[in-house]
Amino acid sequence: MLDFAKKGIQHWDNDQEVADYLHKLLRKEEGDHSGLIYGMGHAVYTLSDPRAKILKENAMKLAKGTEFEREFLLLDSIERLTPGVFSDERGDIKNICANVDMYSGLVYKMLKIPVDMYTGLFACARMAGWCAHRMEEMINGKRIIRPAYKAINLDKKYVALSDRK
Repeated sequence: MLDFAKKGIQHWDNDQEVADYLHKLLRKEEGDHSGLIYGMGHAVYTLSDPRAKILKENAMKLAKGTEFEREFLLLDSIERLTPGVFSDERGDIKNICANVDMYSGLVYKMLKIPVDMYTGLFACARMAGWCAHRMEEMINGKRIIRPAYKAINLDKKYVALSDRK
């Protein structure tokens, strides 16, 4: 996301210019023409992604007073402006928040991790979770129920665990 934004936005501290660029991203006129704003949105974390909040706090600490501070502020603007731009473009009022990937690339860059290691690092960071999901599926014999699950059939009566088959 940051590479696209740095090329497409001339004045990083100009909210209107940042918002105009985000509109172009969603219209598939800029970036990789996918219509996506990478680092924004998550299937489960719709109100906020706690991982992103923690990573953002640490990114801010690492960037403050360094040559990376402007890049951090650009990402912060993108995070702040995207919900309104998304609503304007898609007519959708659903909440959209930054996900853990919004600030991870900048943190990797500040830690001087080579770009060609990002994908491997991404996979390593998620491996324990992937294994836990698979183990849960194997043990329960069914798909994982995500945290944002909402029951559709509310007429069912509660059955105590000891009475379940």
